[in-house]
Amino acid sequence: MKHITAHSNTITQVKVPLPFPLRWVNSYLVQGSAGYTLIDPGLHTAEAEELWHSALKECGVAFEHIEQIVLTHHHPDHYGMAGWFQERTGAPVLLSETGLLQTQLLWGGEQPMTALLLDLFARHGMDAAGLATMAKHMDGFVAFVSPQPQVTLLREGPVRLGDRAYAAIETPGHAAGHLCFYDAEAETIFCGDHVLPQISPNVSFLPQVEANPLGAYLSSLQDISRLPVKLAYPGHREPWTAFGARAAELIQHHEERLGIMENQLKAKPLTAYEVCLATFGERLSTHQMRFALSETIAHLVLLEVEGRIRQTDQDAEIIRYLAT
Repeated sequence: MKHITAHSNTITQVKVPLPFPLRWVNSYLVQGSAGYTLIDPGLHTAEAEELWHSALKECGVAFEHIEQIVLTHHHPDHYGMAGWFQERTGAPVLLSETGLLQTQLLWGGEQPMTALLLDLFARHGMDAAGLATMAKHMDGFVAFVSPQPQVTLLREGPVRLGDRAYAAIETPGHAAGHLCFYDAEAETIFCGDHVLPQISPNVSFLPQVEANPLGAYLSSLQDISRLPVKLAYPGHREPWTAFGARAAELIQHHEERLGIMENQLKAKPLTAYEVCLATFGERLSTHQMRFALSETIAHLVLLEVEGRIRQTDQDAEIIRYLAT
């Protein structure tokens, strides 16, 4: 795999390795007259550290040349090395306020999101053995995001990447507080994980974050698909050109999955965990199960909002759904 690709005189793609099936996350170095903007530096692993030392050397970039670190969102494979880079560069780390709040829920203090997520999964039917394994899995991510950076809040509106002005556009769904960066003049976009070629971005329900994440995702996909885009720089896979068409494909994909889950609930009440296994299969790793069950819940939430399914007993300890 070629790790470094120059896409223009100022934009260089760096593939940072991941210990997951995705294999790598895209980071981007954007050159400007005052230095480099580093977008989404990757998950913090020893392999990633080694890759960055060699990549910076190949690009002729020293740590002191990096003027800012900009994050599309807070997920570990994008956020994880931000603190490591900040220690070496002194550069500010820019992240949305919603993204910062989620880093505190996930990895701050007592990691409150772990307990919240386990309670959510228990109410949606996951068994005790699965919950115990999931707790260890959640706690294991701290090392991949340490040291954590001091964050400067990044809001919607104009932002400078290199020497060009981009619009920071909030695009919720895959991650609350996710930002895409759009250059209207050049018709290019850094789209993080909001729209990906070949992959359907995970859309997870998380407690205390977003009441209807899939609804928010489909709405933001509709909005951003209207932008004229000649080239999109994604968080995974390769930059591509058919941005609007891909956004439309993702909307269709989720509409089809909503129909599949609704049909499963016509015969008898099921928990989200049972719907998840029927939809995604039973041979899932703990990492995959976390995302599959959270995404299943997100779909069921939207189906309930649309009146297509209902909870069979609002007061029950275990939530079950039935098609209306």
